[in-house]
Amino acid sequence: MQPEQIDAALVDFAVLAAWMDGQGLPGGAFEDVEPLTGGTQNTLVRFRRGGRDYVLRRGPAHLRAKTNDVLRREARVLAALDGTDVPAPRVIAACPDESVMNGAVFYLMTPVEGFNASVALPDLHAGDASVRHAMGLNAARALSALGAVDHEAAGLADFGKPDGFLERQVSRWLSELDSYGALDGYPGPEIPGLDDVARWLEERRPTTWRPGVLHGDYHLANLMYSFGGPDVAAIVDWEMCTIGDPLLDLGWLLATWPQHGDESAQLAGPLGAAGGLPTTGELVTAYAERADAVAGRDLSSITWYAVLACFKLGIVLEGTHARAFAGKAPKETGDLLHAITLGLFRRAQAFIAS
Repeated sequence: MQPEQIDAALVDFAVLAAWMDGQGLPGGAFEDVEPLTGGTQNTLVRFRRGGRDYVLRRGPAHLRAKTNDVLRREARVLAALDGTDVPAPRVIAACPDESVMNGAVFYLMTPVEGFNASVALPDLHAGDASVRHAMGLNAARALSALGAVDHEAAGLADFGKPDGFLERQVSRWLSELDSYGALDGYPGPEIPGLDDVARWLEERRPTTWRPGVLHGDYHLANLMYSFGGPDVAAIVDWEMCTIGDPLLDLGWLLATWPQHGDESAQLAGPLGAAGGLPTTGELVTAYAERADAVAGRDLSSITWYAVLACFKLGIVLEGTHARAFAGKAPKETGDLLHAITLGLFRRAQAFIAS
C-alpha cells in the first residue's frame, strides 16, 4: 500500500517524515505501508523507512475525550519497560504534542512478529495440545515478568495513585454500575449474586500488598504469540495501565480463563475452543516461579483478586448492555455481553465457594 492510500487525516506522512527527521531517525521513502487491525479503536499503521520497521499508534479518526492522555500514558509505560524482560513493544519515539499530527498524540514502536490466539491459531498451535498448554503457562510467566518490575526504579513513581487502590475498588465499580441508570430504557442490573459478591469482597479485602505496574486488561486477547512456538511475543493494548496491585492482573487472567462450556471461551476464540490449556491452579504456580514477582505479595489471597476481576469486568461489560437499551449499541452485542457478565458472576461465586 502507498502512503497516499492512508487517510491523511489519520496519518499525514509529510508531517510524519519531518517529525521523524527531527528525531534523528533514518530518512527516505515510506515503504510497505499497511494498516493493522485488532481489538482496539485506536489506529495502527505499520511501515518501513530507512531500512527500519515501525508501527505508528494514534487515536481513532474521531478522537475521544481522553484518547490523547491515554496515548501519552501508554508511551510512557512502554518506554519505562525498555531494559526489562517484559514482552511488550518497545517505544522508538513518541510525540506527546497534539499540534503536530492533526490534534493527535502518537508514538512509534517496534512491530510485533506474532499472532493473536483469540483470532486464529497457526497449524503448529492448533495441532498440538502440549503447545497450547505451554501457551497458557507462558501467559502467566509473561505477567510475572511485569509483576517483577520495580515501578519506582523504572521512573513511574508518580504514574498512578496506589494509596487506597484496593479499598476503593468495590465502591468505584458499584458507582459505575449505578451510572448506567441514566441511560434511557435500561431497567437496572439484573445480575444474580451482585450484592453477595460485593459484600464478600469488602469483608475479605487483603490488608497488605506491594504496588507495581498493572496492565489493567490482562487476558488472552491482549497477548501476541510467537509463530514458532508457545512463547508470548508481546503484551499489547496498554490503555488501562496504571500503578496498582499487580495481583489483580493475575486475577483478571483467572477470571477470563477459558473453561469448557463456559461463556468465557468466547473471549478466547480459537484457543479457548481448541482446549488443552492449563488449569487456573497451574497458572498461579507458573506465576509464582518468579520470586521477584511474588516477593511481598500474598498469593494465598489470589481468590480475592479473581473474584474482584469477575466483579469489575462484569460491570464493565454490563455497560454495553445498558447502552443497547438506549440504542447506543447493537442489541445482539448487548445481549451477548450481558450473558458473559452473568457468567462472570457465576464464576465469582464458584471461586468464593472453592
